[in-house]
Amino acid sequence: MLSNAPSAAVGLSQPQAARAARPYLGLGVAAIALAVAFNVPFSLLAAMFDYPNVLRRPAGEALAMFAAAGPDLILVWYGFMLSALALAVMAPGLAVSGGRIAARPGLAIGAAVTGALAGLAQAVGLSRWIFAVPALAAHPADPASAQAFALLNAWGGVAIGEHIGQLLTAAFVAQAALMQFGERARITAALGLFTAFTLMVGTGEGLAIALGRSGALFAVVTIVGFMGLTLWLIATGVCLIRRRA
Repeated sequence: MLSNAPSAAVGLSQPQAARAARPYLGLGVAAIALAVAFNVPFSLLAAMFDYPNVLRRPAGEALAMFAAAGPDLILVWYGFMLSALALAVMAPGLAVSGGRIAARPGLAIGAAVTGALAGLAQAVGLSRWIFAVPALAAHPADPASAQAFALLNAWGGVAIGEHIGQLLTAAFVAQAALMQFGERARITAALGLFTAFTLMVGTGEGLAIALGRSGALFAVVTIVGFMGLTLWLIATGVCLIRRRA
């Protein structure tokens, strides 16, 4: 991310330079860890719960699958929610690292705010699987449970998590990528801009569903966007670690 920028440690003694470099190492490791962290529960959910395809199944069938998976599934959802909260905590650090708050205050503050809100919105959306769906899954054949499940997914999942949260994630990545481009980390910046664009386009799925249209194409674009997010976080982390070195 900052690998081609002038070193902040020039003119410092060796101990001072080591102290100045520590935040880059920590942020770099955190970015890579987050890329891994949100992919692990996602992969487990795909294996245990046919996620995200399960969201297209009839509500009663999805609730029955949830109940059959037991407490382990709830713990995986909890891990997924924590990974979203980790973004909320880490995004401000990434946004203002390397003196960006002084050099590009608008982009730095914007990225810090949108990144924190993105993680929070996605965590709120995911929390429904931990604290609300288990009660509905206790009565999967009840039409009232099926109706409540559908409404909960439409509001907590599509509206808050997948639409608002995803738009905010796209805004965070785009602003961070623009700062990276100015710092001449152009490959990482290009990957970030591509990621932001695909995430933004992918939010069309929820709107298409609300209009009674198929959102299948948008769903594929969203998957590409989150794959890009994984690669961008790893590239960002590597650049920060190189800056530390």
